[in-house]
Amino acid sequence: MLSDQELLRYSRQILLPQIDVDGQLRLKQSRALIVGLGGLGSPVALYLAAAGVGELHLADFDSVDLTNLQRQVLHDTPSVGRSKVDSALARLAALNPEVALHPLRGALDTDSLAAAVAAVDLVLDCSDNFATREAVNAACVAAAKPLVSGAAIRLEGQLSVFDPRRDDSPCYHCLYGHGSEAELTCSEAGVVGPLVGLVGSLQALEALKLLAGFGEPLVGRLLLVDALASRFRELRVRRDPQCPVCGGRHGQ
Repeated sequence: MLSDQELLRYSRQILLPQIDVDGQLRLKQSRALIVGLGGLGSPVALYLAAAGVGELHLADFDSVDLTNLQRQVLHDTPSVGRSKVDSALARLAALNPEVALHPLRGALDTDSLAAAVAAVDLVLDCSDNFATREAVNAACVAAAKPLVSGAAIRLEGQLSVFDPRRDDSPCYHCLYGHGSEAELTCSEAGVVGPLVGLVGSLQALEALKLLAGFGEPLVGRLLLVDALASRFRELRVRRDPQCPVCGGRHGQ
């Protein structure tokens, strides 16, 4: 049940026929893992907490740096030097005390990542390196948990949803293969703040759609954001039946 306070807090989204009280209850009963509390994870965490997702599991091993504050709006100047997880806990608890927050402060190895994924209904990859994205994808495929993946660098962003519960869904590896070890990070190539805010907000929207059960998620589609020209493009992405990560899961 929703309390009177919750009905008031979430009234504007409950008014939407696609969500209604039933959808809000589904959000309250949902658990989401956010991997990375930086530029993408900031809007993801803020919007999911504000929307009333019942449990947020927050994973990050880093601390807040002054250079983060241009885009990582979850954190503030007094938090510089503090663990990003602890900074996030304080901000999100102040935003919505109805949401249960679960900190994951250390770097996730194979076992701890598998346990973290198994404990939730949905995962949002807000990390900034290929190795983490590959590991998160493999854990989601193994546990059959949907993954909302976003990336942004310079003036370009990408977003897709991988849902191993669906036979037609590709996984992250189907799309990117083994990637490139030479990929640049934001600290090396730069990024404009509103772009990560945009991609992270879209990740949060996709998560709400999956958890509350409305709309059409970005499964089998890759959304490309060109911030320089303010243009969006969409590419179809098919599952690779020979994919070493997900190829054997759907009864070839």
